[in-house]
Amino acid sequence: MKNTYFNLIEQSFYFPQEGFDLHDGYLSFQGVSIKYLIEKYGTPFRFIYLPKIGEQIKKARNLFNKAIKYYNYRGEYQYCYCTKCNHFYHVINAALRHNVNIETSSSFDIDLVLKLYKEKKIDKSIIVIHNGYKTNDYLHKIILLRDLGFKNTITILDSIEELTRLEKVVGRKKIKIGIRMAINEESQSAYYTSRLGIRHTEIIHFYNKRIKPRKNLELKMLHFFVDSGIKDSLYYWGEFQKAVKLFVGLKKQCETLDSFNLGGGFPIRNHLGFEYDYEYMIGEIVKNLKETCMREEVDEPNIFTEFGKYTVGESGAIIFEVLDQKQQNDTECWYIINNSLMNTIPDAWSIHERFILLPINKWNNEYKRVNIGGISCDHSDYYNSEDLNQEVLLPAYSNKEKEPLYLGFFHTGAYQDSISGYGGIKHCLIPSPKHIIIDRDEAGNIVDYVYREEQSAEEMFKILGYNQDE
Repeated sequence: MKNTYFNLIEQSFYFPQEGFDLHDGYLSFQGVSIKYLIEKYGTPFRFIYLPKIGEQIKKARNLFNKAIKYYNYRGEYQYCYCTKCNHFYHVINAALRHNVNIETSSSFDIDLVLKLYKEKKIDKSIIVIHNGYKTNDYLHKIILLRDLGFKNTITILDSIEELTRLEKVVGRKKIKIGIRMAINEESQSAYYTSRLGIRHTEIIHFYNKRIKPRKNLELKMLHFFVDSGIKDSLYYWGEFQKAVKLFVGLKKQCETLDSFNLGGGFPIRNHLGFEYDYEYMIGEIVKNLKETCMREEVDEPNIFTEFGKYTVGESGAIIFEVLDQKQQNDTECWYIINNSLMNTIPDAWSIHERFILLPINKWNNEYKRVNIGGISCDHSDYYNSEDLNQEVLLPAYSNKEKEPLYLGFFHTGAYQDSISGYGGIKHCLIPSPKHIIIDRDEAGNIVDYVYREEQSAEEMFKILGYNQDE
């Protein structure tokens, strides 16, 4: 019996599944033919499928609103997109089509908000949540935004000292603020308490002593975020209940406090066997907030989320060609791809993130265990374990075959370009691959175009200062 790659996938997972299918032996993604893209653009290339962004937003919003209605919850739900996850204009524009709010994390993010306003992509009613460490430049721009008429900006205090610096900048002007609660990290973490936020045992005293006496400071939000994400675990629910209890205690002393921010943390699919009950988790969050607030006789807060990776992660992919295969010993075979994994998916080697890895063609070939190597000279430029299988299994092929093997890493839409430094200097001066945008028109037809060609040597030389005399 021939053990084909198709047999392996069909017997191991539900396939086809959402977003992935086969047509004439070639993989398609979200109904888009990868073979068509390869023939049109060549490899390597990165692409972003914009309609998926809207699908994710609608999914979360519908589930929260459904739970709010079911439990007769009296607060509202607000979806925020955190720009740091993917700053590209076409990505943020796709999110804004669905009336999201925005979370910022640095000074230049304010410039981005102002740019969007100038181009009439947002108006002054948009809610803007200001997270991150507040440098003086960041604080001044937050106040500038407020002075320009953005009335729904909320500055989240990350430390007690941050309020002192904010007071110097804001003077007597009125400003809306929030407080971030520091969480205890999971037991396997390298440290016990997150460096982000204020210890929960200090927050109520901090409010009464430093915020309540100032009539121009309006406390609106308690911010709570677990770094490892929203999971159905004893750890997550323990930190969640701690935050809810703190909200109730703070609410009893502060009438203006009306919002509870969950931060981010919804996972995305990183393997074909991924399972996560979004509806259950959302329902439990809404139910627990409702029950606690009713028991303590306080109003239910508005619920905010700051979804970045969840919003854009599943919209992205990067496609490679296997240039060569090398059998280095009896058990280890290397597939060498036509770019660097360190440069294009830095999460894979820096924090051991995993993505959905699938071949584009040769699904009817037998499969074997392989390591994937980039073309850089670095030892770390490899990928050899999947999140579920702990090994990479791909179609076997002969170098004599006319058509090369093509591979795709899927759901890479979050953070990869930010971490690797899009358009900058890359390891071994290996260029950033071509960047393709895929959308659909009003009739549902595919629209694809090149956002940026593969990085050229001249572009890199200019950054490095070799063209100073020109």
